[in-house]
Amino acid sequence: MKSMILNAYGADAKFEPAELPRPSVKPGHVVLRVAASSVNTVDTMIKGMGKDLPLSPDLPAVLGMDFAGTIEDVGEGVSGFAIGDEVYGCAGGLADLQGALAEYMLADARLIAHKPKSLSMREAAALPLVGITAFEGLKRAGATTGQKVLVHGGAGGVGHLAIQLAKHLGADVYATGRGQAQLDVISGYGATAIDFTTQQVADYVAQHTGGAGFDVIFDAVGGANMTNSFEAAALNGQIASTVALLELDLSPAHFKGLTLHVIFMLIPMLYDHKREDHGAILAKLAEIVDAGALKPLLDEQRFGFDDVGSAYDRLTSGQAMGKVVVDI
Repeated sequence: MKSMILNAYGADAKFEPAELPRPSVKPGHVVLRVAASSVNTVDTMIKGMGKDLPLSPDLPAVLGMDFAGTIEDVGEGVSGFAIGDEVYGCAGGLADLQGALAEYMLADARLIAHKPKSLSMREAAALPLVGITAFEGLKRAGATTGQKVLVHGGAGGVGHLAIQLAKHLGADVYATGRGQAQLDVISGYGATAIDFTTQQVADYVAQHTGGAGFDVIFDAVGGANMTNSFEAAALNGQIASTVALLELDLSPAHFKGLTLHVIFMLIPMLYDHKREDHGAILAKLAEIVDAGALKPLLDEQRFGFDDVGSAYDRLTSGQAMGKVVVDI
């Protein structure tokens, strides 16, 4: 089968075409024909950092975590899936799991679900990692009807889905961004847009919550922005963060009685831990999508299989608006 592989890691490493053996099906798995794969920040981190990240695969490596495609073989013990089914998921591209930048992919059936009927393959491929992350964060933070929810990074890959899911849950949603294009994306999903470059945290907390703070904060920016989440949170508030890789004084969180949920959605793949949860979330997301309450935003630029390197460059440039997708 055709594939695009890395023979080296680093910022200047190039994806190279290679012929690899087509994977054979095994119990509990399916083999699928990949139609599209999206690029996530963690994919670019693996490419750039290599073995400095403990989850990076050995070289030569086939990256690509997210995919949509069609099942060609079904392994022993798999139920609910058949040859010809259109599916989507996040099931490879790290550790010892082959990724989606190839014609065919072996995927654990617990990590996939039937593709939303209302989405194209490209759109479906944009959804798994960021959709699961947004869903898990809001669920663990207990987001529900009537709450005020703040999403940091509302125009990003995770953030724009967190807005839609929080709205679907009945919350009153606010989101931060910068520049008119991002603010328009946020407003377009029915959230109140906040320009973090012109408004101080204390000001928008006063304006939108009367100084009480937000019940739930989904921090898709993380890092140093965590302190802004602490400041914006209500007493006994809930914070879900996708980037908690920092040293931080937790005193402000202590005096507000805050709860911090660290969302690291790769755990099921890395540790074979409750993989069925991801399949269940993807099935639920498909229902929400087909009900018209959720739709991924795709970047305007399109990339073919031979343009994988350019797709990665597009995401790392910071110029992409929405998910970057590669047609396989």
